[in-house]
Amino acid sequence: MRLSFLLSIFTLCAAVLRAEPLPPPVTDDMFAPVSLAEASLGRLLFYDPLLSGNKNIACATCHHPAFGTADGVPLAIGEGGVGLGPKRRSDPDHMPEERIPRNAPALFNLGAYEFSTMFHDGRLQSDPTQPGGIRTPMDADMVSGFASVLSAQTMFPVLSRDEMAGGFRENDIGRAVRQGLITGQGGAWDLIARRVADVPAYTQMFRALYPHIDDGDDIAFTDISNAIAIFMAFEWRSDTAPFDAVLRGQATPEGAALRGQNLFYETANCATCHSGPFQTDHRFHAMGTPQIGPGKSAAFEDHHTDTGRYLVTGNPADMFAFRTPSLRNVTLTGPYGHAGAEADLAQFVANHADPISALARFDPRRVRLPALPVKDFMVMQDPEQVAAIGAAVKHDAIALTRQDVTDIVSFLETLTDRNALTGGLGIPETVPSGLPVPNP
Repeated sequence: MRLSFLLSIFTLCAAVLRAEPLPPPVTDDMFAPVSLAEASLGRLLFYDPLLSGNKNIACATCHHPAFGTADGVPLAIGEGGVGLGPKRRSDPDHMPEERIPRNAPALFNLGAYEFSTMFHDGRLQSDPTQPGGIRTPMDADMVSGFASVLSAQTMFPVLSRDEMAGGFRENDIGRAVRQGLITGQGGAWDLIARRVADVPAYTQMFRALYPHIDDGDDIAFTDISNAIAIFMAFEWRSDTAPFDAVLRGQATPEGAALRGQNLFYETANCATCHSGPFQTDHRFHAMGTPQIGPGKSAAFEDHHTDTGRYLVTGNPADMFAFRTPSLRNVTLTGPYGHAGAEADLAQFVANHADPISALARFDPRRVRLPALPVKDFMVMQDPEQVAAIGAAVKHDAIALTRQDVTDIVSFLETLTDRNALTGGLGIPETVPSGLPVPNP
């Protein structure tokens, strides 16, 4: 009995020693200041399909508040899709050539200073040593004029054939992208800016907000992008969840939520990576998440893999590593993983604790992909590639019972902030272009 007592004390002490402290509460000084007028302009642009090549896809198509600022599907269908959210499907008369390779990330708290890295592989990062203060695979002259890294991230989807640009046979923006004409007069960004400038209401709003704009000819793509970034920063700040009340000393968790919180910050070691007030260390970790869809790899490769951060750094230590996502509103932002291979949050938590075993149990029937005539499970049907994904995992497996998983999910539910979903400005009924606003 004495030995059992001593072992219990030892276990308790060990848990306390490795426990992560609760993060500080979220405060205003963690966020960059925003202009409400600028956010109002950005709101209209965010929901306006005018920015896409075929004028049929807005930023909100894949980042909609009805689906946790994402789209509710593993891999989005941009160009060639119809419908919204989980109901989105391929258009039989305009079939997309390929799936978008990664899951659409949520947009919560991106106006906080600490969110200086964008995308699953971190290919866009704030870096004062670089031209324009941003590190990117784009040419250096392409990043000038963006007010922030959040603004600069918009330059990628509008240039992607499968996301927003469309094909070179379909529209002028798609042709410019195919020809490599991005910046300068007649480039893809200039064509988008001219579209916006041709709408009198937009020109009037830009002139009122930006002193350097005298008429529509002065509107640049970076002006559009800067306004959209301010809108996202304003609209989806999330710091009024039940867990925020706990951090501010205004509430005390109980029952399953308390047990889950203790597991998260103690024995389950979740907070080792999901640290800080937004539950992310903004670093990159190989966690053995299943690879589905087309993947991202070098142009000469054709095995549908996605080596994550390695594609950016070329460092073998970064193989299959992806950025730690923030967990704010995580119960609303599934499916989960860089490729959205897991729809159920509890299952994902269990798999995340023991990823190598989970890879061996992967069941494609759990994946809810809109039908397309493409090979979605090529990697997971290749034992060598599955083994390579597992070999990159550097974290030891953590034993969780079913009750542990249930309790952790109960804690994660306390990160759900319904006010943030509503947003400060909401969805506009109309946009100045007159094109239809994406809405379920």
